[in-house]
Amino acid sequence: MAPELNLIPAPDRVELTGGVGPFSGDVRTEVDPSLGPEAYRLTVSADGAEIVGGDEAGVFWGRQTLRQMLGPESFRRAPSARGPVSVPYVTVEDRPRFAWRGFMLDVARHFLPKDDVLRYVDLLSAHKLNVLHLHLTDDQGWRVEIRRHPRLTEIGAWRRRTRLGWGEPALWDERPHGGFYTQDDLREIVAYAAERHVTVVPEIDLPGHSQAAIAAYPELGNSDVVDTAALEVWTDWGVNRNVLAPTDAVVRFYEDVLDEVLAIFPGRFVHIGGDECLKDQWRESPTAQARIRELGLENEDGLQSWMIRHFAHWLAARGRRLIGWDEILEGGLADGATVMCWRWYAGGIAAAQAGHSVVMCPQQEVYLDHAQAHGPDEPVPFGWVHTLEDVYRFEPVPPRLTGTPHADNIIGAQANLWTEVVENRGRVDYQAFPRLVAFAEVAWSRLPGPDERDFEDFERRMNRAHYARLDALGVGYRPPGGPHPWQQRPGIPGRMHSKPRKTWRMAD
Repeated sequence: MAPELNLIPAPDRVELTGGVGPFSGDVRTEVDPSLGPEAYRLTVSADGAEIVGGDEAGVFWGRQTLRQMLGPESFRRAPSARGPVSVPYVTVEDRPRFAWRGFMLDVARHFLPKDDVLRYVDLLSAHKLNVLHLHLTDDQGWRVEIRRHPRLTEIGAWRRRTRLGWGEPALWDERPHGGFYTQDDLREIVAYAAERHVTVVPEIDLPGHSQAAIAAYPELGNSDVVDTAALEVWTDWGVNRNVLAPTDAVVRFYEDVLDEVLAIFPGRFVHIGGDECLKDQWRESPTAQARIRELGLENEDGLQSWMIRHFAHWLAARGRRLIGWDEILEGGLADGATVMCWRWYAGGIAAAQAGHSVVMCPQQEVYLDHAQAHGPDEPVPFGWVHTLEDVYRFEPVPPRLTGTPHADNIIGAQANLWTEVVENRGRVDYQAFPRLVAFAEVAWSRLPGPDERDFEDFERRMNRAHYARLDALGVGYRPPGGPHPWQQRPGIPGRMHSKPRKTWRMAD
């Protein structure tokens, strides 16, 4: 019987060239650009291992596959057992399906210390995920040091209390919560990630999700319709009506912010949010209405589009590229902007057909803050149930685009983890894993269609090898049989929704 590799994500091609034998530990590497970006060929024999990568990233991913073959022990920081290791003698030829294989970590709602972020870089790279999207600003906190505007962290990084869960009656943790990353912290995270071929994409939200910034600098808000000086960093969850004023002064302020952000994050993409911008205040604001007339716009949607287009051009002039949630399509989108599609598939389909690059991350499929199972033991159940199998059957390219030139505009996929009800590292682990493993295989591998995918095989590989790897990595994942007692949160209410009737087959 051929030895089983238990590779996760599954490789593009595996050839068994021998049996199982001792591994000498000798690893030879080289780069051959003809293999293509991030591709690799791994050969293991009695002489050791040879990894040929299409680039340095390909060599690195080949090392991750070899690491999996060496067993769970290779994922520990120091060996707990010594002695020779037997591995399959194989040739593996492998390449990723998508260039963007991302994970969004929301550190604005609940702050995570720098070391926790570094740890997640390691976890992503171990699963061949290559983008860490850091959600750095929101109504509930501002997490990035901006030296020209210090009150963003002096005031905006701290809230006086926090809602517990997301249900009725409201419960509160009366302890202040907050924190932020210095610019040196973020440069360290970026450099650490780059060594592991992970790109860090910052998100600075505008024009909505901005109450923390307005609390720090009240002139950023619509002060002609609301007393912005009385606002505090928001302590509740949901969609907030306090949004940025559409003025030149506000635009210049955020140009200052982004100037410093660009100096920290060298990657091509900068995320500006653009989602859930309630426009009630703009409708009531004489300043906003005058701006609509001045710019010759039709309505408030046009006003948001004007602001998004401004920053798309501003970033492009500096060699960067704007990416935002699919609401940035409303009112028209600047050429070159990339859409992150979270509201089912419609926005992503429209953007791809219009020639825009798209990253698919529909909440109906890959929002990892949503519950993993039904039942009273799940901690703070939210959203609708996304099981491990549901995530494994996620298909980033919707049927309407399959087989068309527009399918190439789907540059990748991303799993998102919002943290309104996820307050620390242990809860992040529980929500992310093992579902992030399933997502990683979907994002890397060219799998059959969702109905044809062999989930039983995936589950067998998880049980036979990968849960042991997660144990070695110290990941507090959700066990297959349900949460451990210490992972439950009795008495903290959640908010479940009716699961949409649509399935992937109708995502067109």
